[in-house]
Amino acid sequence: MDLEQIYNFAKEKLETEGTGHDWLHALRVEKNAQAISPSELSPSDVEIIKASVWLHDTIDPKLAPTHRVTITDIQGLLNQARANKKESQEIIEIIQNISYSKNLEGKRSLSSLGQIVQDADRLDALGAIGIARAFYYGGSKNHALYNDKKARDVRQLTEVNYREHASVLNHFYEKLLSLKDLMNTSLGKKMAIERTKFMEEYLTHFYQEIEMKESID
Repeated sequence: MDLEQIYNFAKEKLETEGTGHDWLHALRVEKNAQAISPSELSPSDVEIIKASVWLHDTIDPKLAPTHRVTITDIQGLLNQARANKKESQEIIEIIQNISYSKNLEGKRSLSSLGQIVQDADRLDALGAIGIARAFYYGGSKNHALYNDKKARDVRQLTEVNYREHASVLNHFYEKLLSLKDLMNTSLGKKMAIERTKFMEEYLTHFYQEIEMKESID
């Protein structure tokens, strides 16, 4: 499999993406995957993980059309990159099924490699980077920093009521803080718990500063 061709394709699509699902995100997810992968993976397994990591957000509907491609495009790319049938099938299965939204109605069945990619992606939504990405994404979508709306069950949200009530602060409670309980790998879960603790500490300071400002006003 020609990894360089896949790398260049994904980089070109994601390099100027503006919601936090950009190329630097893909590279961080790759590092996370390396950190939580078992040492006994075969070279082919590693290639599948890398290709999946680089491509996983290129089909995400949250991205603008200029940064997004179709599964047909991905299949064509993998054919050009000389991926064999097994490699192509697994890469496509991974990128189609790892997202949080795809798992809301029930956890999708993933291969062991898919579980690594999913955990690696979720780790980048946690900790200091996760905090930065949450506000970056919220700003890109004109979401409120915070408001008087309560966090809701994301399974009951429609596009309209989410847009009308969305706030970055609620996103922590609607999704991010629960990710640690959804991890697949033991090391991924351990890292997720550590990063979530940092986020909880941040939220404590956030609320303290809001209350201080309001008391001065």
